[in-house]
Amino acid sequence: MRRAPLALAALGMAAAAPALADPAATVIAVPPLSTPTDTKVEGGGTTLGIAWQATQLIATDLRATSELYPVGPDQKDFYSYPEVTAPGFQRWRAKGVKALITGFVEARSDGRLTVGCYVYDVDKGRELGRKGFVVSPGDWRRAAHKCSGLAYSAVTGAPDIFDTRIAYVAESGSGAARTKKIALIDSDGNNQATLTKGDSFVITPRLSPGAQTIAFTSFSGGTPHVELINVDSGERRPLLSGNGMTFSPSFSADGKRIAFAMMQGINSDIYVIGTAGGAPRRLTTAPGIDATPSFSPDGTRIVFESDRSGSPQLYIMNADGSDQRRLSFGSGWYSAPEWSPNGQWIAFTRRTLEGRRVGVIKADGTAEKILTRGTADEGARWAPSSRELVFQRSDASGRQALYRVTLDGEEPRVVATAQDGSDPDWSGVVD
Repeated sequence: MRRAPLALAALGMAAAAPALADPAATVIAVPPLSTPTDTKVEGGGTTLGIAWQATQLIATDLRATSELYPVGPDQKDFYSYPEVTAPGFQRWRAKGVKALITGFVEARSDGRLTVGCYVYDVDKGRELGRKGFVVSPGDWRRAAHKCSGLAYSAVTGAPDIFDTRIAYVAESGSGAARTKKIALIDSDGNNQATLTKGDSFVITPRLSPGAQTIAFTSFSGGTPHVELINVDSGERRPLLSGNGMTFSPSFSADGKRIAFAMMQGINSDIYVIGTAGGAPRRLTTAPGIDATPSFSPDGTRIVFESDRSGSPQLYIMNADGSDQRRLSFGSGWYSAPEWSPNGQWIAFTRRTLEGRRVGVIKADGTAEKILTRGTADEGARWAPSSRELVFQRSDASGRQALYRVTLDGEEPRVVATAQDGSDPDWSGVVD
């Protein structure tokens, strides 16, 4: 599962300029990436072939967003290598294009590739940003995702969503023979890998910010307990020693703390512990079930669900457990909250007589809205852009799949997975 690090190429990389003013439905041209010399590379293929594949992936990435509308790639729009950094803008202006991404793939003497990308404001004829990476030929997809992320961030001002990963529970079989495994995919559904063997029941995988560690609830041994697994090595360890019943883990945005629930008798409460270990700190003491905590992005507050008022509702407290207050007051049950990375919204599952649906609400309890219309939609988790969510949907037969939905509440789009999928989580940019 180890993913090779991307080294910045010596291209004089500069910080991106301010984003374009209007991020909605921006038309962006994606002409083919260039190469100074078409060179054979290790594993077969050539730099020109990889450049064309990378271009197609960039266009596919950008097409998956609601904010960008890619034009191309068309091989007739090929740029020569010198034109990559000095493009002509007039032809794109005539087509109503507002942004442009160019780039190149170059073979190095050590067998690796240098991949460079540049994003331009077509109207103003100026560069918005550039990035370069040194990668092995087999890791060109990740470099292409990085280029997509550069374009997305430069145009919208939102964080990269492409060089990210989605963890979920991959399900197969039926009845008593149904197996559940912790799985990882790239944000576009590629590069799936399973991290557990399926010999025990697992739920709620939660990624650390850089996707190096997953915290999840395991039922191995018969009692639910939180475990941590290293994505690279596969090494597993329990979050706490002993036989306590622990569940619903969640990392803080800096990756240094994990909030979780622990059962004591018929009561469960929220606790926090350092990622490296130590003694857990209890934050809630109210009678009833407190569960599914989620840190605010600045780490100062936690949202969680509790049935202390009689039915599951959303509550917020300071990260030390003080100032606990109810957030949701609508009809039905509220559960599975998660704070958006930009701090503006909290996603949740709302259960009513009509079924389970995904919604969002502001941290002050205002502007609540439901985003999905299925009867069994739940477990929403944020993209790093804070502009869309991934969630699970069950069909009439009970089979589950992953979907993405934007904050605008557009029709959800399925996330391609090799098996049925549930309990998704979306990482930040991969370390």
